[in-house]
Amino acid sequence: MRWADFLQLALRSITAHRMRSALTLGGIAVGIAAVILLTSIGEGLHRFVLQEFGQFGTNVIEITPGRQGPRGGPPGLPSTARELTLDDAAALARLPHVRHVTGNVSGNAEVRANGRVRRTMVLGVGAHMHEVYAMRVRVGQFLPPDDSDSARAFVVLGPKLKRELFDAGNALGERVQIGDERYRVIGIMEEKGQFLGIDLDDTAFIPSARGLALFNRDGLMEIGLDYEEQVPAVRVVEQVKRTLIARHGREDFTIRTQEDMLATLSNILGILTAAVGALGGISLLVGGVGIVTIMTIAVSERTNEIGLLVALGARRRTILALFLGEAVVLAALGGLLGLLAGAGLAQLIGALLPAMPVATPWHFVLVAELLAVVIGLAAGVLPARRAAGLNAVDALRAE
Repeated sequence: MRWADFLQLALRSITAHRMRSALTLGGIAVGIAAVILLTSIGEGLHRFVLQEFGQFGTNVIEITPGRQGPRGGPPGLPSTARELTLDDAAALARLPHVRHVTGNVSGNAEVRANGRVRRTMVLGVGAHMHEVYAMRVRVGQFLPPDDSDSARAFVVLGPKLKRELFDAGNALGERVQIGDERYRVIGIMEEKGQFLGIDLDDTAFIPSARGLALFNRDGLMEIGLDYEEQVPAVRVVEQVKRTLIARHGREDFTIRTQEDMLATLSNILGILTAAVGALGGISLLVGGVGIVTIMTIAVSERTNEIGLLVALGARRRTILALFLGEAVVLAALGGLLGLLAGAGLAQLIGALLPAMPVATPWHFVLVAELLAVVIGLAAGVLPARRAAGLNAVDALRAE
């Protein structure tokens, strides 16, 4: 029997029992739609988080005090490690292939200006912080490269903080008080948004040396640097490690590259997306049970037809292929409907809720449809084998 005949007989059997076929199609369609919708949300979240990290550059290395343990986990307690200093940052800036370096310290403080007070994040940073983390100044300039012993009291405001303190007025040249010192505003940053719960637009940037004094710290919280394009991160990491070991006498710091962070984050989010898709796959198993049930009923109802086919000379494998084909066609059609429904719902959610990142991974679409066919094939095996094993005489006598 030709494949066209198999397909025609399968479609004829499906259309002959429309209600039963519709229920079976619905079970598979719901499962596929759930898989596509959940993986679309997971993939959208995956891309969103990677984009958030990527907007700060990919050639970034961060050094924090305290060595990370051999089994992972956070760096050691500050008391067990030598602090990172501004001199350490200056030494790293002289390394080959290193473009910019910033020593960072952060905390919360009250910022007063124009008769207003706002408690917000204050970052003590180097003069090249905006270049390390791919940030831009919208108005004015960033902090000048003053010597750490004579850093001038300049401040650069995030756009949100500027609006809260000065509304739409010009803030350049105005004075703001942070802690016990008064700073002159020399720049306003461009919008950057939130990152890991930190609103970078609601931030004041002051020189690192003054940040250390403001928060009464002896050392930096981290040193960030960016390096030249096309230079392997491993080479730069090795240079940084050698320099700091020579200065500290031992490896009491932790080095993290942006590449490592992005790769780790991508793996974690990939596993999360697959896990979310697997949850939707439970619905597919329910649909598979529905196919088994429907095909078992179909074998019972079509016993006479099976007996007649066998009596006319149809082979057992032909009977087996007929029922398997019907199960696969049911699953494939249900999968196609589910794909359309899932992708449509994902696009609708993206349109109605722009803040929710949604992206349909088309390789998942193909896998989901293939999975539907496989489930149909697996679910149809037992009923098809039962049909193929019927005795022709007994089948013709059955009512």
